Amino acid sequence: MQKKLQHSLIASVFACFCLPVFSQPFAYVPNEKDGTVTVIDTQTDVVVKLLPAKGKLGKKVQAAAMHPSNQKLYVVVRDKNAVAVVDTQKNKQTALIKVGDEPEGIDISPDGKLLAACLEEENAVALVDLQTNKVKHTIATQGKNPEHCVFSPDQQWLLASNEESNDVDVINLKSLKSEHLIAATKHPRGVGFSPDGQWAYVANEAASLLEIVSTTDWKVQANIKVGLRSNGVKVNADGSRIYVSNGGDHNVSVINSASREVIATVAVGQRPWNMALTPDGKKLYVANGRSNNVSMIDTETNTKLKDIAVGNLPWGVVIH
Repeated sequence: MQKKLQHSLIASVFACFCLPVFSQPFAYVPNEKDGTVTVIDTQTDVVVKLLPAKGKLGKKVQAAAMHPSNQKLYVVVRDKNAVAVVDTQKNKQTALIKVGDEPEGIDISPDGKLLAACLEEENAVALVDLQTNKVKHTIATQGKNPEHCVFSPDQQWLLASNEESNDVDVINLKSLKSEHLIAATKHPRGVGFSPDGQWAYVANEAASLLEIVSTTDWKVQANIKVGLRSNGVKVNADGSRIYVSNGGDHNVSVINSASREVIATVAVGQRPWNMALTPDGKKLYVANGRSNNVSMIDTETNTKLKDIAVGNLPWGVVIH
C-alpha cells in the first residue's frame, strides 16, 4: 500500500511538471493578415497558443472582444461580413454571426447581453443579441464610415466614430436612434470613457489630438496635443490615466486625466494602434501593426519592458 501511494505521489508530481500550466489573464491579439488570434499569458509574457488551433478564421480579421462572464472570444472577420465566436478552451470557432457590410470595430455591453458592430459601408451599427447570436437591431448613423463602437459604462449610450465625416454618433440605446452628433476636429478613431461616464475621449488621427467630450451635452470641452496620427484610446480602471497610441510617431502618450497633461511618452513599435490593460492596471499591451509585435509597458514606471512577436498586422489587444 505504501509503495502504491509513493508511486501515485511521484506520478502526480511528474504530471504537474510535464503538463503546461497557463496563468490568467490572457491577452488576445487578432492578426489582420493571418486571420488568426495570438494568445499571450500576461504573467509570463509568453505566447501560449494560436486561435483557432487549426486553419484560420478568415482572410482579414480586425477587432476582437471577450465576453465578460465566459470564455467566448468575438472576432471581426471582415471578408465574411461577420463576427466569429471562438471558444478559447476548445480553441476553435463555434459560430459565425453575419452582421452586415464591412464590419470593423466591435464592443460588448458591460452586462454581456449585446455586441455592437460598426458597419463602415452601411453607415450603421448592428446590435447582436449574444444569447441567440442574431442581429437584433441595425441602427443608421448620421455620420459616414463608422469605425469604432464603444458602450458607455451605464449602457445608455453607444458612440460610433465616423472617419469619413469627421464626427461621432451618439446612439440612445433606449430609442435605438442616433440623437447627437459630436463634431470632431478631423478623422476620429479610438474612443474611451471615464469610469464614471462623465467624459468621453476621442482620438483624432489627422489632427493628432485627444478630444475630451462632456457626456452632459455631448460637446468637446477641451483637447490635448498628443503624437502624430493618434488613433487608439484606453482609460485605466480609476480614470486617472488615459493612454493614446500614436501611429505616426511610434509611441504612446500617457495623460493625467486630472491635469489633462501628457506626463510621459513611451516608444513602442511601428504603427501602434489598439491597446489593452491588465485587470490590475499594471501592464499595458500595445499592438504594433507594422512591427508584427505587441509592446508591453509597465504603467507604474511608464517604460516599455518587452516586445512580443505575434502574427502579421496585429489590429489590437483584448485581455481577459
